[in-house]
Amino acid sequence: MRSHYCGDLRETHIGEEITLCGWVHRRRDHGGVIFLDVRDREGIAQVVFDPDRAESFQRADRVRSEYVVKIKGRVRNRPAGTENGEMKTGKVEVLGLELDILNQSETPPFQLDDYQHIGEDVRLKYRFVDLRRPEMAAKLRFRSKVSHTIRNYLEEHGFLDIETPILTRATPEGARDYLVPSRTHEGCFFALPQSPQLFKQLLMVAGFDRYYQIAKCFRDEDLRADRQPEFTQIDIETSFLNEEDIMGITEGMVRKLFSELLNIEFGEFPQMPYSEAMRRFGSDKPDLRIPLELVDVADLVAGVDFKVFSGPATDPKGRVAALRVPGGSELSRKQIDDYTKFVSVYGAKGLAYIKVNDINDAESGLQSPIVKFLGTDVAMSVLERVGAQNGDLVFFGADKARIVSESLGALRLKLGEDLNLYTAEWAPMWVVDFPMFEEDDEGALSAVHHPFTSPQGSVDELKADPANALSRAYDMVLNGVELGGGSIRIHSQEMQAAIFDLLNISEEEQREKFGFLLDALKLGAPPHGGLAFGLDRLVMLMTGAKSIREVIAFPKTQSAACPMTEAPGEVSAKQLRELNIRLRTKGTEA
Repeated sequence: MRSHYCGDLRETHIGEEITLCGWVHRRRDHGGVIFLDVRDREGIAQVVFDPDRAESFQRADRVRSEYVVKIKGRVRNRPAGTENGEMKTGKVEVLGLELDILNQSETPPFQLDDYQHIGEDVRLKYRFVDLRRPEMAAKLRFRSKVSHTIRNYLEEHGFLDIETPILTRATPEGARDYLVPSRTHEGCFFALPQSPQLFKQLLMVAGFDRYYQIAKCFRDEDLRADRQPEFTQIDIETSFLNEEDIMGITEGMVRKLFSELLNIEFGEFPQMPYSEAMRRFGSDKPDLRIPLELVDVADLVAGVDFKVFSGPATDPKGRVAALRVPGGSELSRKQIDDYTKFVSVYGAKGLAYIKVNDINDAESGLQSPIVKFLGTDVAMSVLERVGAQNGDLVFFGADKARIVSESLGALRLKLGEDLNLYTAEWAPMWVVDFPMFEEDDEGALSAVHHPFTSPQGSVDELKADPANALSRAYDMVLNGVELGGGSIRIHSQEMQAAIFDLLNISEEEQREKFGFLLDALKLGAPPHGGLAFGLDRLVMLMTGAKSIREVIAFPKTQSAACPMTEAPGEVSAKQLRELNIRLRTKGTEA
């Protein structure tokens, strides 16, 4: 029906007769001449109807916002002085010759003008209308380009696009599974995959040494702004490549994306061990655009009578760290109180500070409620270590190491945003040398990534000191956001069994849940590894969106619901009987 998309019209089309199809974005009547802004997925074109063509003019007079129309017309220059430099089509307009109203529209639930602010609940309820907004259409078009570029890059590097099952079995991967009852196997359930992890490893055993998939994954977990119950993963697995090889290929993919789609050329991707990232930035995904760093000062305060500091300083699991904020002495007491409340979310019991008014006057040049407890000598030693200067503010965290790192790490990010401390627009990096395990208070171990991640070293070395074992894992981080993570996998049955033993997974449970993988490891499994990127998160960063919901066509709310379809919903008693399921109502005992 159409000859051109609205957003594709340019000066090269002047004089051509064209046909457009789309929605009426806006209608304006100027002195007897009617202007229709017609919109489709590629953009907006201005169409002019004058009274000389009575029939089409009368139809143009009847149309309203969101009517679906077909227009035949001639492309011409806009009159001098009326060009719109903010529109791709802003130098041309279409003289309307014929107008067909293909469908009418009721008044939409909200206007689609760019400047309209609409509540997210209404937007998600009428998502099919929300997606008509030019900025939303642009995000989905960009997402399509990202997927296309990724596929081209990976296939140029010898990767095969192979689908893996959606209906599989439950496996422990750190979050709850979505379960699907089986009608034909009474009392049994499928699980929707949290990732294609086991299947892509089996593909390596099968000899498909370079696999990729843009895969749907599912996790039944509590949601945050950057999480969805179903999300899209760029899944990659390779054989006969080491960490540096895999990181090089995937780094090249990200460089290509930013170069081709945003005209941004990345510099070096520095590599940083996990331990250094946590020590300097309090995070395993540090935002290197912010120059603030955490500095350990436990040794300087271990001997003071101030138990708030000396307690954690002498506790093997404690930490005392300082965070210098250049020029931060201008922060008001209310702002400091707000930051104190902010860190409490991360378990911090308070937020001590020193304002440096005059570094050369230890007696009266320091403004702080804690200097009298530390003593001026200790306070000055701390300020010297962090490099404090006049006008600075130094915040302190003293508690268990995890609480200090998380609270000051989060405070560092918030200060960077609030005070606009960014030194660059983009800061990519790799975090490497992650721990294999983390210990709970009872000393039980759990996998930091997943139980198929290979450790550094031999089985004997792993068993000798599992708590301090490092993994062959790596994460790509951009602007403080984890873009993707991966690892070299275990390809030895002996190593896999050792990991399961350390995680206290019994032989019976190993066979029940992972028997097929253990069998595969006996039959010539090659050295292999991979990496998975979050496509939603990647597109969110590249488009500058505030949430991944902005770059997903039909996202769920933070309660994992869909206001548009009203999912999840109830099912009929007949369906439940077929599935041999009986619902337990509130108040009914198990």
